[in-house]
Amino acid sequence: MKTIALKGEMRSDLGKRANKEIRRRGLVPCVLYGSGENLNFSVYEADFKPLVYTPDTYLVRLDVEGKQVMAKLQDIQYHPVSEAIIHADFLAIQLDKPLQIHVPVRITGNSPGVRAGGKLNVKMRKLNVLGLIKDLPSFVEVSIDNLELGKNIRVKDIDLGGLTALDTPENSVVSVDVTRASRSAAAAKEASK
Repeated sequence: MKTIALKGEMRSDLGKRANKEIRRRGLVPCVLYGSGENLNFSVYEADFKPLVYTPDTYLVRLDVEGKQVMAKLQDIQYHPVSEAIIHADFLAIQLDKPLQIHVPVRITGNSPGVRAGGKLNVKMRKLNVLGLIKDLPSFVEVSIDNLELGKNIRVKDIDLGGLTALDTPENSVVSVDVTRASRSAAAAKEASK
């Protein structure tokens, strides 16, 4: 799995007034938990852009004044009007413990159902999985080479290797829907027989 490095500054002042001052300087108040005592720090808001505004999922290598920790972005809060990032929570991760994370789905191949006039409908862009960090892929590849018209691929149909899917096994990940045009073409073909 890909990682992104973030550099942070320790913060000792906590509370509403201190957080407003931090945000006024272009920083985002953050907290790291899961590794004993919580670590309060701040990161420049611009540094979040490659981590947040992307379809990919990343682990984060935090460097807070020399202390380095591997973490994942657990939660992020936005301002309700300006949509600026106002707070972020990070969860420290251990290499030997399973991690729950959302992994992007990458669709590959050509579907015979789409070639027959169906519409490809990607219903899940990310899968919620559980596994060790060494087993986590950057994406889950789903081949649609055998996906016929009106059929779908469910979570239970995807081979995740050493990972455990936490989504409902019956959830549809991708399907080929029958369109009106393909229905009327099939009806015209039947009528001509």
